[in-house]
Amino acid sequence: MPDDEIQTLNRPEAAPHQALPRPAATPAAAPQPQWLGPVLIVGIVLAALNLRPAITSLGALFEETRTGLGMSGTVAGLITSVPALCFAAVGVTAPRLSRRFGPAAVVCAGMAAIAAGLLIRPFASNAAGFLAASALSLAGIALTNVLLPVIVKRWFPDRVGTMTGLYSMALAAGTSLAAAATVPLTSALGGSWRTGLLVWAVLALAAVLPWLPIATAARRTRAAEAAAAGTAAGAPADTGPRVVRSRTAWALACYFGLQATGAYVTMGWLPQIFRDAGVSAATAGVLLAVTMVMGVPLAFVIPRLAGRMRNQGPIAVTLGLFGLAGYLGLYLAPAAGAWAWALLLGISNCAFPLVITMIGLRARSSAGVVRLSAFAQSTGYLISIPGPLLIGALYQHSGGWDLPLALMAGLLVPQVALGVLAGRDRTIEDECGMRN
Repeated sequence: MPDDEIQTLNRPEAAPHQALPRPAATPAAAPQPQWLGPVLIVGIVLAALNLRPAITSLGALFEETRTGLGMSGTVAGLITSVPALCFAAVGVTAPRLSRRFGPAAVVCAGMAAIAAGLLIRPFASNAAGFLAASALSLAGIALTNVLLPVIVKRWFPDRVGTMTGLYSMALAAGTSLAAAATVPLTSALGGSWRTGLLVWAVLALAAVLPWLPIATAARRTRAAEAAAAGTAAGAPADTGPRVVRSRTAWALACYFGLQATGAYVTMGWLPQIFRDAGVSAATAGVLLAVTMVMGVPLAFVIPRLAGRMRNQGPIAVTLGLFGLAGYLGLYLAPAAGAWAWALLLGISNCAFPLVITMIGLRARSSAGVVRLSAFAQSTGYLISIPGPLLIGALYQHSGGWDLPLALMAGLLVPQVALGVLAGRDRTIEDECGMRN
C-alpha cells in the first residue's frame, strides 16, 4: 500500500466542497466519472435509511402481525431474536463476498435483498413464510452494516468522520421514522398491518437505484486495476490482517456488543420502566421517541469529532457517564425526571456511531476495514443477544426494576474501559505485525 494512503488518517478532513471521492490510491487506479461522488453520497444515505425500518416498523405493528398470522409466543420470541442472529451469522460472510465481488456490488445486492424481503413478507400466509422473508431483509441489512464503513474508507479516506456521521445520522433517522410513522401510515392506508409493513419496501426500492451505477463503475475500476496488476478481477489476493490476533479488534467487538446491549434494552424496555413508574402509555412512547431522536443530530456530530481526534477514548468515557447518570435517575426518580433520563440515555446510546467511526480509523487498508467491521459487528451482535432476555428475566424474578437497572449501570463500566482501549491511536495491521 502506498505511503500516502497509510498516512491518510493523520491528515485533517477535506474541505466540504470536495465532493468527488477518490478510491484508495493504487498505481493502476482508473479515473473516476464525475457523477460518482454525488451518487455515492446519495447511495450511502439511502442505504443507511434502510438499515432499521424492517425491524422498527414490525415492532410498531407486532401485536397485529402476531394476531394476523396466528403466531405462538415461542415463534414471536424467535422473530424478536432473529435480527441479532442474522447480523452475526450473515455479517461474518461479508469479507469473502467483498473480496469476490467488491463492496459496492455486495451493498447493491444487500439493498435488493432488503427490498425483496419487505415486498414479500406482507403477503406471507403463515409465520414460517413471514420469518423467511424477514430473514432475507435482515441478511441484506447485515451485509450493508458491515460494508458501509468499507465504502467510506475506500472512497472517502480523508473524510471518514464526516461520511460516517452522515450515514449514522441517516440510520438514526430511518430508525426513528419507521418507529414513529408506521402506525399513522397504517391508519391512513386503511388500517391493515400488511399495508403498513409493505410501505417501507418503497424506500428500500429507491435505495437500490443509485447502487446499480455505483456497482457498475466499481466493477470497471476493479477490472482495470486487476488487469494492470495481472490478477483475476473477481478474486483479488487476500492480504487483510488476521483480526483475531488484535487486542484492539477484540476491544472494538466487545465495546460494540455492550453498546448494542444497552440500545436493545432501551428500545425494548424503557417504555415499560416509565409505565411501571406511573407514566401514561402515550407519554412513555413519546419518551422513547425522544431517546431515539437524540441519535439523529449526535450521530452526525460525534463521528466528525472522533475523526479529528487521535484518541477517541474521552468520547467513550463521556457517553458512558451520561448513561450512568440516566440509569441512576431511573433508579431514584423514574417519573419525576423522566424527560431528563430519556435525554441522557439518548446521548449515551450514541456509542453506536462512535464505534462505527473507530472501525474505520483502526485499520489502514480497505481489506483491514472489511475484516475488522465484520469481526466487530458479528462478534458484537452475538454478545448482545442475551442482554434483553436477561433483563426481562430479572424484571420478572424481582418484580421491579432495581436489579435490571443496576445490571445495566454495571455493564457501562466495562463498556467505558473497552471504549478507552479501542480508542487508542493504533491500527490492527500494526498489532498483527503487517507492514505495508
